[in-house]
Amino acid sequence: MISYYDVIIVGAGHAGVEAAYAAAQIGTKVLLITKSPEDIGATSCNPAIGGIGKTHIVKEIDTFYGLMPIAADRAAIHYRTLNKKKGKAVQASRVQIDKNLYQKAVHDLLQQQKNITILYDEVISLVIDKQKIKGVNVSRETFYCSSCVMTTGTFLGGVIHIGAKKIPAGRFGSLPSNHLNDFFIQNSFDIRRLKTGTPARIDGRTINWNQLELQYSDYCPEFVSRETSCLINKQIACGITYTNKNTHHIIQDALHLSSTYSGQISGRGPRYCPSIEDKISRFPDKDQHQIFVEPEGLNTNSVYPNGISTALPEHIQDMYLRSIRGFQDITILRYGYAIEYSYINPTELNHTL
Repeated sequence: MISYYDVIIVGAGHAGVEAAYAAAQIGTKVLLITKSPEDIGATSCNPAIGGIGKTHIVKEIDTFYGLMPIAADRAAIHYRTLNKKKGKAVQASRVQIDKNLYQKAVHDLLQQQKNITILYDEVISLVIDKQKIKGVNVSRETFYCSSCVMTTGTFLGGVIHIGAKKIPAGRFGSLPSNHLNDFFIQNSFDIRRLKTGTPARIDGRTINWNQLELQYSDYCPEFVSRETSCLINKQIACGITYTNKNTHHIIQDALHLSSTYSGQISGRGPRYCPSIEDKISRFPDKDQHQIFVEPEGLNTNSVYPNGISTALPEHIQDMYLRSIRGFQDITILRYGYAIEYSYINPTELNHTL
């Protein structure tokens, strides 16, 4: 493998693969570094593209011939235009994706770009000369570049929280990037902490679907990419259910056990993606909160209950999930968790990035 590239990109999630795809299309020589093939295009949380507040971003990516819209249509299993009864200004397109098909589509699109080389390794530090980044150090080698793009996501010093339990991880089942996190701290970068969360995953075979409202894919869907002309995959229905007063009582009584309320987490959370604990605390007048029940793919039993991300202990999750209509007899495949991770204060960048 050559040692010099025009652009080196660290991380192969949504941002990393998009950066690699864009750079390759303008003729630059790209090295994309990620820890394993399973990381490429992985959707760590919600298996959907677009939606309120995000559709315009996906459309902008499509305008610049980006990767995400094409991959989304190749993996789409449920299309929905939101706010149909309202004006065009507040409508949004949202597509449920098969997580495995999406990863395959992303990988295939990257492989088609001859200017992209993919390396499976961990970046442990940067090569800095006269306050300029000249390359990256991986476990046993150094690669040099003109530009370096960092897309570390939740991996930089990542820690999963489930109640009082703390697990070093970039996401469930993946190790964090602690060497790189230490490098940034030691080199006086302005490192801060964020946190986000994800709900439990449920075995769809144990959900009482007949107790849920079913929401079907649009009959005439609006595709994500302008290059898409027809449906590619079988379309499936999603479900809708709600929390209730009993759910809220269980959560309220256990708030002190949540790592986000016990003081265990210092990072700030996302403004528009509150946990179920936040919803119960901020909106005590609400008797119920909507949950979208979203299958994660055509060939998996894993279901994503959108709207109830949590950092409560497992036994509390068992109780409150089974208090929800349709979830009385569920099997939990994986418990929800909060994840706290490092980021570099964006004001560290000057106007040239």
